[in-house]
Amino acid sequence: MRRPLALAGSAAAATAIGATVRRVARFRPERTPATPVDLDGLDAEAAAGRLADLIRIPTVSYRDRSEIDEAAFERFRARLVELYPAAHAALEREELGDGALLYRWRGATDEPPLVLMAHYDVVPVAGQDWSRDPFSGLIEDGVVHGRGAIDDKGTLVAILEAVEALATEGFTPRRDVYLSFGNDEEVAGVGAQLAVAAFTERGIRPWAVLDEGGAVVRGMFPGVPGQVAVVGLAEKGRLDVELTTSDPGGHASSPTRNGAPAQLARAILAIDAKPFPARLNDVVLGMVDAVGRHATGPLRGVFAHAGSLRPLLATVLSRAGREANALVRTTVAVTRLEGSSAGNVLATTARAHLNIRIALGETVESTVDRLRRVIDDPRVELRVLPGGADPSRVSRVDNEAYALVAAAANAAYPDAVVAPYLMVQASDSRHFSEICDSVYRFMPFDVTREELSALHAADERISIAALHRGAGFFRHLIRSV
Repeated sequence: MRRPLALAGSAAAATAIGATVRRVARFRPERTPATPVDLDGLDAEAAAGRLADLIRIPTVSYRDRSEIDEAAFERFRARLVELYPAAHAALEREELGDGALLYRWRGATDEPPLVLMAHYDVVPVAGQDWSRDPFSGLIEDGVVHGRGAIDDKGTLVAILEAVEALATEGFTPRRDVYLSFGNDEEVAGVGAQLAVAAFTERGIRPWAVLDEGGAVVRGMFPGVPGQVAVVGLAEKGRLDVELTTSDPGGHASSPTRNGAPAQLARAILAIDAKPFPARLNDVVLGMVDAVGRHATGPLRGVFAHAGSLRPLLATVLSRAGREANALVRTTVAVTRLEGSSAGNVLATTARAHLNIRIALGETVESTVDRLRRVIDDPRVELRVLPGGADPSRVSRVDNEAYALVAAAANAAYPDAVVAPYLMVQASDSRHFSEICDSVYRFMPFDVTREELSALHAADERISIAALHRGAGFFRHLIRSV
């Protein structure tokens, strides 16, 4: 959905992207006073205890299924029934594949359903320096600690807290509400794809889908001091590439110049020296349009003319920090390096693993082509690994679904500016883009920069207050739709 210069693909795809560009560019949200969410009947301490209980079950995902503790995943699924009896009495539940959960809460009408998503698998903790046991579920000083506290058991618990409270009072939603809880999101598994397949087989096209993604943050946007609730409209593509170089090798006492590691190092340095260009895609332009009017100082004038200052704003954001930089360009991270298996033996093969997040308007194919041009060395073999995907489609902002999600965010956080956002990570929700044009990515938690940086890292945690308000957000949304 970017400028024509960055587009790739068919004319029909370009036309569809252009239509989305015009919708996002026209987006002018009005800040209206919101009635704060009703938190009565939602027990913050009890919710924290239930989240802690679920954190203690180590549902760690591995690409090698032989490493997975299947019994832990079974315990987790069983524990949900025990912790949320009213929800499980009111909703129909089915298991898909190896443990993805799909719940249906029948509504009073046959209108298209709302789908609320989360995943209950988590990433490993090996090699990380935690200050507390990552699976203790420790509650301390108003904070729940442990792997999955935010990503993504916190969201799952906030959803179920809302559903449990509503089911207990006998509430029936206007439209069907589905809960899609994945068991393999962290390894780009198939749980969400199975859910989409089930919807497709049953002829169901969701009204809206809400998954993890943006959050309520401060200091993310340059020049804007207050809270911003960023709702993801799309997510970047993903690609894993392996670079390999070879050499005859030999004893380390007689090294040769330009061996396999040196060839690989030059390729990596070439990529690092020539990053993908920074360009202001139109989802980020929509964010600038919504948030920039609340900036202070000279940036306010810059943001007021965002549409005509794209190159300048792309530069500003690319230099504003890691998160902002990732919004405006395809990023390449070297995550693994391999060489000789012995300290005194020259490497016959050297390898590097590149994890790449593809910007809107670019594709897997165009990304690989550029890497080959930048490396410009026939001795470096570039292999595309399975699991790559182009950027997702861009969801609508000109409809009731987005308006109600934004209204619920404003009800939960009345002082926050709600803005569209580009998710730089991948999520299960990209699969639902195949059957729904209103797929949003938003975790209704106010989190600090330090808390965000702990995702997939040591000392992941969430405040009890944020969890409580998140449950209020979901209850408000369900009541609204």
